[in-house]
Amino acid sequence: MSLLLLLIPLIAAGFVLVARPSNGRQIALLFTLANLALTAYVVMAFQSGGGEALAFRTPWVPNAGISFSLSLDGISLLLVVLTNLLAPIIVLSSFGRTYEHENRYYGMVLMMLGALNGVFMAEDGLLFYVFYELALIPIYFICAIWGGQDRIRVTLKFFIYTFIGSLFMLMSLIYVYLQTGDPLAGNDVIRHSFLWRDLVAVPLSPSTAWWVMLGFFVAFAVKMPIFPFHTWQPDTYTTAPTGGTMLLSGIMLKMGVYGVIRWMVPLAPEAMHTLVPTFMTLAVVGIVYASIIAVKQSDFKRLIAYSSIAHVGLIAAGVFAWNKTGVQGSLIQMFNHGINVVGLFFVADLIERRLGTRSLADMGGIAKSAPRLATLFMIIMLGAVAVPLTNGFPGEFLLLNGIWNYNAWMGAVAGLTIIFGAVYMLRAYGLAMFGEPNEATAQFADLDTRELTILGVLAFLVLVLGFFPQTILGLTDQSVNAILGAVQI
Repeated sequence: MSLLLLLIPLIAAGFVLVARPSNGRQIALLFTLANLALTAYVVMAFQSGGGEALAFRTPWVPNAGISFSLSLDGISLLLVVLTNLLAPIIVLSSFGRTYEHENRYYGMVLMMLGALNGVFMAEDGLLFYVFYELALIPIYFICAIWGGQDRIRVTLKFFIYTFIGSLFMLMSLIYVYLQTGDPLAGNDVIRHSFLWRDLVAVPLSPSTAWWVMLGFFVAFAVKMPIFPFHTWQPDTYTTAPTGGTMLLSGIMLKMGVYGVIRWMVPLAPEAMHTLVPTFMTLAVVGIVYASIIAVKQSDFKRLIAYSSIAHVGLIAAGVFAWNKTGVQGSLIQMFNHGINVVGLFFVADLIERRLGTRSLADMGGIAKSAPRLATLFMIIMLGAVAVPLTNGFPGEFLLLNGIWNYNAWMGAVAGLTIIFGAVYMLRAYGLAMFGEPNEATAQFADLDTRELTILGVLAFLVLVLGFFPQTILGLTDQSVNAILGAVQI
């Protein structure tokens, strides 16, 4: 099943890119729905106790101890569910735009989805790195070919940041890999291994672990991103086509948080006591910094981009606390942030398509002519603000609790995200939806069937996960206990 989850989008991507069918967008939607159905089956199989049967393992470069190993536990399965849940929504949302060389666009989207599934399922360190880098290729072309003004400069900056960061991770992986195996083994025996369990078993000195963890941190901090590695993000999110922005914000940034939980901390726990206070400080500073900038934004899409930095800073701080409450909070909030941010960017896109602007100053009174949009937008916005009984509340509560247990002062400062979030989101909603309509907004068309379906599904998830957070917490509970038990700091 894990191999199929990987192959379906990659095969579809190859078909759409090579055959270039006239109905490429419909084919992309069909394959993403097929992978979503398969994901639902995998979740049921996992919950019935068949997790090990979902794995796929075969030697890749056996003489070097490299294997093509895929597996699923509660943590990785949650992110696979997020990826394949958002995939058809992202594809369907792109139907509202006409893209030149459309098949190439949808082929790149499918390729990226396959790579993202690979990142979350990889059990071999080198395989993880391969998929981690593979995901960068299609999103680079999506942003560089179909992006907005100044897209080449912005996308090149994004590529350089992420590629260089990944090289630091590769160096850390290789160093730990070279410490695996029996140093007394002969040349005819495999001495080294990239498998997660073998890498985690390597004892490192505190000074060596310091450098190993730092290498991982640079790669994952850029991908999330957290302060001060965030400078590529606002421009890239703003310039990228909406589908690309949704992929980046809804799924791709979760690669960094997942990497911290799965790889960075387990491989170098000896450095946690010395480095985590610095990491935690950067995450909390990023929350306040990005929130203040978001309050001042007039570009709706850019406002959402900075809000994403603030939310991810809180998620990262919960992971660095490395207690069950913080890690569980980070997992549920990763899932919920993906839903909320995709919904917000879709609202920004449909307003821009109708009005030709993203400036909040040029909006106003949209609710009068588009009540369905105003209602669904409000639900998603309240989820992003973490109002009780919406999906954002359980995650933020657990995150702040976990950070508070780590350090009360850090928890208090991180809690400012609730206040700032309410300020910039309610301000944006009020400027866009309320007030007197102008000449353009007075003729604003309400949601069509496709748009209503997309926002309706997202708003439904906001409410359901707010009422039933145990849906996610129950899926990840055993895996979180296992990784916390295996990695004592």
